[in-house]
Amino acid sequence: MTDAVFTVFLVDDDAGVMKALSRLLRARGFEVQAFTSPQVFLAGHDVSIPGCAVFDVSMPDLDGLELQQALTAGGSQRPIIFLTGKGDIPTSVRAMRAGAIDFLTKPVSDADLLAAIARAEKADAETRRTSAELDSINARFAVLTPREREVMTHVIAGRLNKQIAGDLGTTEKTIKVHRGRVMEKLGVRSVADLVRLAEKARISQGKL
Repeated sequence: MTDAVFTVFLVDDDAGVMKALSRLLRARGFEVQAFTSPQVFLAGHDVSIPGCAVFDVSMPDLDGLELQQALTAGGSQRPIIFLTGKGDIPTSVRAMRAGAIDFLTKPVSDADLLAAIARAEKADAETRRTSAELDSINARFAVLTPREREVMTHVIAGRLNKQIAGDLGTTEKTIKVHRGRVMEKLGVRSVADLVRLAEKARISQGKL
C-alpha cells in the first residue's frame, strides 16, 4: 500500500457539508470516501489504506467520539479530525486526549482543515513506518528456535555465556553456538544491537 493515494474518510450526516468538503479535498489531490452513516463507515472501513478520518461530532445513534472509540477498540490507529457545529471545550479535550489530530468548529476554514489533514498525513505515515518496522523485526524473531530465544533473553539480561550455561544446564560451548545463531538470524553484530532490537520488539529481559 506504499503507493496508495492518501485517503480522507469523511463521516457526517449533513449532505451539504459532505459535498463541499469532498469537492475541496478532491481538488487538492486527495482520495475521498464519504459516509453519511457511522455504521456504514465501520462496515466498509479498510484500515490498510493510508489516510485520515474527518468525523462530525454530533451524529444520531453513534456520535463522533463513540466512533473514535469503536475504531480504537478495533485496533485502528487512524488519525482523526473532528468537526463540530459548536465550541465544546470538554468534548474537544476528551477527543484530543484520545488521540485526535484536531477539533475544528464549523464552518471550518479551508486552511485550517487542510493544515490538520497535513498533520494527519504525517502522523499516519509515521505510524505505518513504525508498524512495518515492527512487523519486520517480529518476523526475524519468529525464525529463532525456542532454545535460541531462551538464550537470547539471558544475553539481553547481561549474563555471561558461563552463567547462561549454568542456568540452562548445558555447556558454555553450546551457549556460544546458540548465541552465534541468534546474532546471525537477527542480523546484529553486538549485544547492544541485540538489546535495541529486543526493545523494539517489546521483548523483556528474562521473558520469552
